[in-house]
Amino acid sequence: MLAEPLTAPHPLPPTDNSAMDGYALCHRDLSPSAPTTLLVTQRIAAGDLPQPLITKSAARIFTGAPLPSGADTIIPQEQCTANDERVTVNATARRGQHVRRAGEDIEQGALFMTAGTRLQPQAMGLIGANGIASITVFRRLKVALLSTGNELLMPGHNLQAGKRYNANHFTLTGLLQALGCEIIDLGTLPDKLSITRKALKAAATQADIIISSGGVSIGEEDHIKNAIEQLGRLEIWKLNIKPGKPLAFGEISSKPFFGLPGNPVSLFVTFCLFARPFILRMQGIENVQPQTIKMRAQFSHTGKGTRQEYVRSRMATTAEGSAVTTFGKQGSGVLHSTVWANSLTIIPPATTINPGDTVEVIPFNELIT
Repeated sequence: MLAEPLTAPHPLPPTDNSAMDGYALCHRDLSPSAPTTLLVTQRIAAGDLPQPLITKSAARIFTGAPLPSGADTIIPQEQCTANDERVTVNATARRGQHVRRAGEDIEQGALFMTAGTRLQPQAMGLIGANGIASITVFRRLKVALLSTGNELLMPGHNLQAGKRYNANHFTLTGLLQALGCEIIDLGTLPDKLSITRKALKAAATQADIIISSGGVSIGEEDHIKNAIEQLGRLEIWKLNIKPGKPLAFGEISSKPFFGLPGNPVSLFVTFCLFARPFILRMQGIENVQPQTIKMRAQFSHTGKGTRQEYVRSRMATTAEGSAVTTFGKQGSGVLHSTVWANSLTIIPPATTINPGDTVEVIPFNELIT
């Protein structure tokens, strides 16, 4: 994430140059009606330093090569006939055609990238195009990651009665890596208040933000809420959404804390909708809310509850146009639905959806990358 704004040290492109392989000439040397024959006085490739163009002559030029002074127009080679040291232009031309002007991309001194820009590959290319060798960036956020639950096993261990594998650890690891975070893996905690409290207190000394999975409901074996209230303060407890009702947010020693649900789909949805924008803002990004699109529903839904739903869905193009359909099983434990899907469809409380209705959809590329 870029920490300081960038301005162009020189125009981009730095000089007028050719956008085509062809011939550079002065437009006034062309006959009003084709053809026109001119002497070819030089050959200019990309990286060459051209000589001024002789009056009533042309220069053989290649894509990216600098325009010689005195030339203002490029004729593509397909519209020319070359013969010995002369070229015949067989078409009429517009003055200035196929010329890339100096600074037409970015003018010298112009602000071309603001602080908080996420440095995706094309941004790195633009920085390189401006000849900037080093930049100032925000350091990676350190995120302490922990799971809670006596029932959890890591892959590689034999599955025992009453146990299940810790899928949430890997889901969160992938989501955080996609955001460029440095992960401090604190492992899996048993369902015991004293151990939970000790681990969270230690996490606050190591990380910029703490994220846990599980233990945020109201059962006797769920200790996250009590631990946070003892160590710091709790600001959010439960959300009116489906899936993802149990979610804790607060602070421990001034370090933000997210207690995400243990159900794997609830964890995925709440991270994408709440933890991800928070992390992006901590990284210096201003515009953090995912963009939604309107699509035609290819499903039915009868909404009777009071919670806003985020339904796992798939956008696709059919013979009738673009539409979105939903996964058959929408339970908060059906992790397969998040792999099948490429989007979340938003369904407001107590809303009935019929095929053909317009719905609001969040593509996964707005939530994961």
